[in-house]
Amino acid sequence: MQLVPIVGPEATTSIIRIQKAKVKEYQLTAEFTEQRDQDAPPRSFTLTSQELIHPDLQHRFSRLVPHLCLLCEQLTETPDYWPEDEAEELPAHFDNFSVTGLSIGRSGGGVTLIGQRRLSGNRVLNLTSPYVAYDSETGHEYSYAGLLETAVLDALQEVEAALRGKHSEAGRQLDFFEPESSQPQMAEANASLTEQLTGSDETPLQPKKRPRIKRVAE
Repeated sequence: MQLVPIVGPEATTSIIRIQKAKVKEYQLTAEFTEQRDQDAPPRSFTLTSQELIHPDLQHRFSRLVPHLCLLCEQLTETPDYWPEDEAEELPAHFDNFSVTGLSIGRSGGGVTLIGQRRLSGNRVLNLTSPYVAYDSETGHEYSYAGLLETAVLDALQEVEAALRGKHSEAGRQLDFFEPESSQPQMAEANASLTEQLTGSDETPLQPKKRPRIKRVAE
C-alpha cells in the first residue's frame, strides 16, 4: 500500500496554517498545523530545514524590515523611507536591519515581528515588535497595518512553499524531517505519522532512527 505524505512536496492537497516562522543562517524553522482536508483534525508540527531557503522567501522577509523599524521606533519615516518598487532592494538606510522571524496571532488577525539591528563592534541588538492587530480597533494601532498584513501573507505563502519543497538550488532536495542518519527515510516517517492520524491497528514501518519531529501536545 502506498502511503500518503502528510507534509512535503507531494502533499499538495493538505491544508497548512503557519503559526511561527524563523530564519537562521538561511535555514527555516516553522511551527504549523496540517490537515489532509477540511474535515480532518489538525496536527501540530515544528520542523527545521537542512536546506538553504529560496531567495523568494528571503526577499519576502526583507519586505517586513521597514515595518519592524517603525514598530520598534528604530527609524523615523521620511519621504524616501519606503522602497519605490516591490521588486527592488531595500534602501540603504535599512542595511543594518533584518527580520528573522514572525509569530501569527491565534486567530490569524495580527502579527509580531522579530529581527535584529547590527551595531558597531559586531554587536547585535535583538528587536521584537509589539503585537499588531490588522483590525486597528484592537491591539497596537499601526498606520500601515494593511500594508503589513499584505507583506505577512506574502511571506507566509513562501514559508508554505518551502514546507512543500521550494528551496535554494544551492541545497539538496528538501527534507524538512531532518533525520539523524545521512539517508533520510521519508517513507518510514510517513508511515509513523499516518498511523497517528488514522489510528490504524496495523503495525507501521519502524524507522531505524526516529526523525526529529516535535509534536505539540493537543
